[in-house]
Parts: sequence; structure tokens; C-alpha cells
Amino acid sequence: MIKAGIIGATGYAGGELVRILACRRDVEIVWYGSRSYIDQRYADIYRNMFRIVDAKCLDDNIEELAGQADVIFTATPQGFCASVMNEEILSKTKVIDLSADFRIKDVGTYEKWYGIKHGSPQFIEEAVYGLCEVNREKIKNARLTANPGCYTTCSILTAYPLAKEGIIDMRSLIIDAKSGASGAGRGAKTPNLFCEINENMKAYGVAAHRHTPEIEEQLGYASGEETVINFTPHLVPMNRGILVTEYAALKKKVTSEEIKGIYDKYYKEETFIRVMEEGVYPETKWVEGSNYVDIGFKIDTRTNRIIMMGAIDNLVKGAAGQAVQNMNLMFGLAEDEGLKLIPVFP
Repeated sequence: MIKAGIIGATGYAGGELVRILACRRDVEIVWYGSRSYIDQRYADIYRNMFRIVDAKCLDDNIEELAGQADVIFTATPQGFCASVMNEEILSKTKVIDLSADFRIKDVGTYEKWYGIKHGSPQFIEEAVYGLCEVNREKIKNARLTANPGCYTTCSILTAYPLAKEGIIDMRSLIIDAKSGASGAGRGAKTPNLFCEINENMKAYGVAAHRHTPEIEEQLGYASGEETVINFTPHLVPMNRGILVTEYAALKKKVTSEEIKGIYDKYYKEETFIRVMEEGVYPETKWVEGSNYVDIGFKIDTRTNRIIMMGAIDNLVKGAAGQAVQNMNLMFGLAEDEGLKLIPVFP
């Protein structure tokens, strides 16, 4: 039995972790951490957990939790995990951080884009970037895993095979991304009110979104080249989902069959990546509630560019599902354990 603790259990990603882990017989959640709801019953906050979770919320004392849990999930704002991380914690338990604190290897880049000082840079090099389909073997031996976010997961996996094979110009990549409102978190913010989001679409973080360097870094590792992207996220009036449409110049003439062959080379055996047939393109509806990534593409011979498309559920593969996938690898379990979630429709 794996004893798991969740700090930030009442946020959307934390709530999704509870939903996934509560269904497992080999995992016991021993700590529902929430600074905002200490001593309140978890099921009073999320009533979908009525008669499923009987525990009360605790605080965010990660040092105390480290003595009780085999794994700690930190579904917290940027800066929290880095501010509390130390060797004593990592000597007692494994940590899967859902924030960006340990995703970027250059501390200066992190501090520039996130506008905060890193609290424990000594652990950045050790932390494994938890994109399971790319870093599976490293994750198996990790003490500290940096769980990628939703935009980055979808953006990287959609372009990764073509970057790896040197098919696309890594300075020409444009990523147009759309996210449901849950990606903005559960905090009360005026731009996220119903009247602000409903019947509306808007770009934000234009040419300045903090996931930009993370995508560039990971695709740079894949391609072996300096990678510079234009990344523009948009908020759309739906609860869940990420859809990315990516454009890049082709380095050479290729056929659709060749591109499909490259995707299959990397993803054919991947449980959670589904490469669409030619002429079929991903939709957020077909991955909702699941840990799947759907990927499609179209070659534009007129412009010598390729259009790549990817869709995920931002709270599952983009957060909690991927974190559980990482946990499975870290504990030597089947990677899809507890994640055989069929997409919800309608």
C-alpha cells in the first residue's frame, strides 16, 4: 500500500488527484493538505466526494507529512515547493511537484520568467522532468519529479517526434494554444468570472507566457538545436481541455506517410498517445476526463509548412493523471495503473 499525501488538495489539480487516487486499492491518501480549509471536511468542499472521502483537510506541513507518506504531491503555486524542499524530506519520501519550480534547469531563466527567487536551486539538477513518454527511465529512479503542466505537455508531445528527427526548423515554430477555464486554477479572480469568460475568447500572456522557456528547453533537448518559439495561449469558455495548433517550416520535402511513420516510431507503443489517421484531427471532447493525448497533422505543400495538432484534458494528462503516471513509474508499477480512464462523452 502506497501512502500518499497531497498538498494543495482543494485546488482543481489537487481535486483531480484525489478523484484518481481514491479509486485505487493500492494507494491510501493520508494527508489532504489545504491552507485555506484546515479542519474542514474534504467532502464539504468537494461534494462529489460525499461518502467517498471522510477525512478533514490538514495544513501544508510538508516536513511532518514526509514522515507519514511514501510520496507527496505538491499541487501548489509556483515557489512553494522550492521554498520548503530540503534533503531531510527527500531522504524520507518521494516528491512529485505539479508546479514549475523544478522544471527549468537554468535558475536564472526560472527567476526571470516567474519573477520570484528560487528557494532551493541545489535540487534543480537532480529533479527529473516528468514527461513520461520522453524520460521514462530517469523517472523510475527519481526522488524529485517535476510534473509538466498542461500547455507544455501538449505542446511538447505534439512536436517532439518531428523535432527529434530534424524534420522541422526549430526557429520557425508557432504554437497557438487554447485552454479551458480550469487551467487558470480555482482562485477567485475577476478575469475568470463566468461573465468574463462566457461567450468570449481571449489571448493572454502574448509573447511573454512563462511556459515559453520550458517548451523551448525541452524541444531543444529533443532537436539538439537552439529552439525559439512564438507561444500564444487563449482562454476559451469550457471547463476542461487543451488544444494546440502548431506551425513549423519543413526542412525537406516529406509525404504524409513519412510523417505518420515518424509519429508511429515514437508513439505506436505508447498507451496514452493516440496518433490520428490522416484527415482526422484532435478535439478536446474526445480526451475529456482521460489521460490520453490525441495528435494529428497536415502538410501544407503550398507554404512548405506542417501543421501539428494536439489535444489533452488539462487536469488529467496536463496535471493529475500525469502525476499519477509518474508515481507509477517511481514505484515500479504498471504505468497505466489507475489511469485506464475512457474519455467522457457527451
